[in-house]
Amino acid sequence: FRTLALEKRSSEVWQVLGAVKTEFGKFGDVLAKVKAQTETVLKTIDGAQTRSRAMGRALKNVESLSDTQTAALIVHDADFDSPEASQLP
Repeated sequence: FRTLALEKRSSEVWQVLGAVKTEFGKFGDVLAKVKAQTETVLKTIDGAQTRSRAMGRALKNVESLSDTQTAALIVHDADFDSPEASQLP
């Protein structure tokens, strides 16, 4: 009886291992997809950094304004929540 019980349990273990092997393959596919998407994001960020450096070089000789002058000229996101924001041009 012991041998029969061991054989039965062994069969169950092999079935579970087979299922895990199948899922592990699927998991590998998902990881490959995540890696590809992450590489795309990193390339996009690199492109944005390149553009930022180019704009910085182009603006190198432009004089900066004070915080007060800047605030008077640029509307910040928080300002769009105010009732006056609907009156902006």
